[in-house]
Order: sequence, then structure tokens, then C-alpha cells
Amino acid sequence: MSGLAHGGHAPVLITFMMGVSSLIVGALIDPLSGLIPLFGILCLMMSAFFVNFWRDPDRPIPKEEGVLVSPADGRVMFVRRERATGRRPSKEELQESAIEDDRLTGNWVGEACLHPLSFETEQRFEAVPEGEESADDVVRAAIFMSPLDVHVNRAPMAGTIERMEHRTGKGLKRGPFRAAFKKESEHNERVRTVFLNDEQVRVEVTQISGALARTIIPWSGIGEPMRRGQRFGMIRLGSRVDVRVPAAAFSSAVVSAEMNQEAYPKGQFVQAGTSILFHPIAESASVD
Repeated sequence: MSGLAHGGHAPVLITFMMGVSSLIVGALIDPLSGLIPLFGILCLMMSAFFVNFWRDPDRPIPKEEGVLVSPADGRVMFVRRERATGRRPSKEELQESAIEDDRLTGNWVGEACLHPLSFETEQRFEAVPEGEESADDVVRAAIFMSPLDVHVNRAPMAGTIERMEHRTGKGLKRGPFRAAFKKESEHNERVRTVFLNDEQVRVEVTQISGALARTIIPWSGIGEPMRRGQRFGMIRLGSRVDVRVPAAAFSSAVVSAEMNQEAYPKGQFVQAGTSILFHPIAESASVD
């Protein structure tokens, strides 16, 4: 139902009631040199901000077979073909000297998962040079969410949440917090969610906090079935969402800022649950 997202009703109502009460007190009892009415106006302005921030409109969900919808509102920063070059180590591997130790992003094993498209753990990716494509490549679309966009995130396809994990920078309880529109923000505090459908196709969605957005709120958990376009969480204030899909199964349906198209200087604007982000490639498995 259209309205406010989970958690939004209390701050909206509290600030609204404080604003109305202050205006009544200032008008009927004592304005205290105008301070009480001013406080009331500020509370009402804050209530309006909270309404905008927590808004959660209903969206028409595409019924076209096989498509993946955007999990977030915002501008498409880039769409890039990538390959995995490393992964997070197991507990046993952490005892080995071959582990790569990065000051900011933590520990890595210098090889991808045996089956990179299983997304069984967080992997390190790099862009694929033209002419060096392989069957295990992924396509990543990065979406920048401004503070004015809807912050509710939706499932890109029908399926089950197979994995969900929270990551921060090495040795940090929270953070780091780089500006979400910068490439380096991919190592910010984040929640990685893997969706698995009935045809065993996996899609990885990573909710990334920004310089202002420092709270990622999951509403669903591992093993929970999801419909295409169903709400599964939100990020407070401006942030970023990355989507990785098998390159052999999907092709991009959007224009990114890196394409330098005059019609989309900041990248195409997409809406969560409504805008089609990827089309299935012919001969690939259906995803819905």
C-alpha cells in the first residue's frame, strides 16, 4: 500500500504534533518573543522532510517474462562487464600467509570462487578488457540514490533470498563512508543480498551506505520468498545500490552516465520495481 515506509510514521507524527502544539501555545498562551512559533514552524518543516524521506509509493511491476527490474530509485552511474579476481577467505585460509591484506577493505584470497556466479561470498571484481570476455563474467549496474529519491529497495526478480551479509571496512564497527557517487564508495558499509530463482539463476544486490546514509535496514531475511518488485529493505538518505548479473544471461536495458549520451548526462533515471534494468539474452534461462 502506498504511504510511508516502515519506521516512518513515528518521526512524522511526533514532529507534526510538536509543531502544531507549539503554534497553538504561541498563539494562545505566550509566544516568548516569537521563539515558540518559530520552533513550531521548524518542527512542521522537519515533519514534511520526513514524509518525503520515508515515502513509499505503489509501483506498477512489469509483467514481461525474464526481465530484471531496478532495485532502487536513482541515476545509473555505470554499467560494466566484470570478472572476479578474488574472494573473501574462509576461517582456515585466514591462517595462511598467502592472504592479501588491504588496509581498508580487509582480507582477500587472490582467486575467485570456484563458481563465481554462485556469489557464495563477497568477491573482488575488475573490468573485463574488450576481447577477453568469458562465460563467468558478470554485468554490474551501479545506481546512485540522491537524498530526494525514494529510499525503499525492491527485489529485481522473483525468487528466494539465498544469502544476506553485512560488511564494513577492516577493523571498523561502522563505515567507511565515502560519497556514494564515487567509485570508491563500493567499499563503504554495505549489505549484500543474493536472490535465487527456480531456474537456479542468481542475482546479487548490494545496498551501499553513503556519506550521509549510514543505516541500511533489511526487512526480509535468508530463505524468504520474494516477488518481482517486492520491498526488501531501505537505505536512509542518499546512497547507492549495485546489481550484478550473469553476463551470459542478461543484457543491459539502461543508459549510464559513463556512456556520455547527451540525453542522459547524469545517467538514466530508474525507479525501483518499475524500470527494467536487464533483459534476458535469447537461449538463456528464464528468470521469472
